[in-house]
Amino acid sequence: MTYITKTHDPKTPGAPTLVLFHGTGGDENQFFALGRQLLPDARLVAPRGDVSEGGALRYFRRTGEGVYDMDDLKIRTETMAEFLKGLAADGPLIGLGYSNGANILASVMFAHPEIVDAAVLMHPLIPWEPEPVAGLANRKVLITAGRRDPICPAPRTQALADWFVDQGATTEIAWHEGGHEVPQSELMAIAAFLKPWA
Repeated sequence: MTYITKTHDPKTPGAPTLVLFHGTGGDENQFFALGRQLLPDARLVAPRGDVSEGGALRYFRRTGEGVYDMDDLKIRTETMAEFLKGLAADGPLIGLGYSNGANILASVMFAHPEIVDAAVLMHPLIPWEPEPVAGLANRKVLITAGRRDPICPAPRTQALADWFVDQGATTEIAWHEGGHEVPQSELMAIAAFLKPWA
């Protein structure tokens, strides 16, 4: 599987690879400029979701808000895992995803914990309890979320963070008091999290 992607490839051996996953209705351009700001020396890869929901691009199908087509998610998780492996990153591989993009990134980490070294999951919604997995120890995870997000309820966000902690991942949550929007305080938390790779 080859996704339509936007890339920036610096000539620095061992540079981090930052993979940017857009939200529903976004595309490969949604977070590209942000990626350049956050990790200016990184290799950037932004794959475009290949599922259309009424014209809005996504990474997997759903049948309603928070109701996922689990068979489709499984297939597309494996496809994305193969895509990420195919990047042949020679430095740390970091994922940053928003909403639907955070969900596919998290799903890859559940199924293939060896691929992603660090992840920023912005407003994820995982409406099931993942099975325990080995291999997430020493991985670093930042979850960002709004306490009043109508799409991603705070208890679900906390449950996901607790799950990552239980798997041994170094995990933190950056809350804001709003909803599904991304305020400046959230971007500052992401910048602080990514600073070791900048």
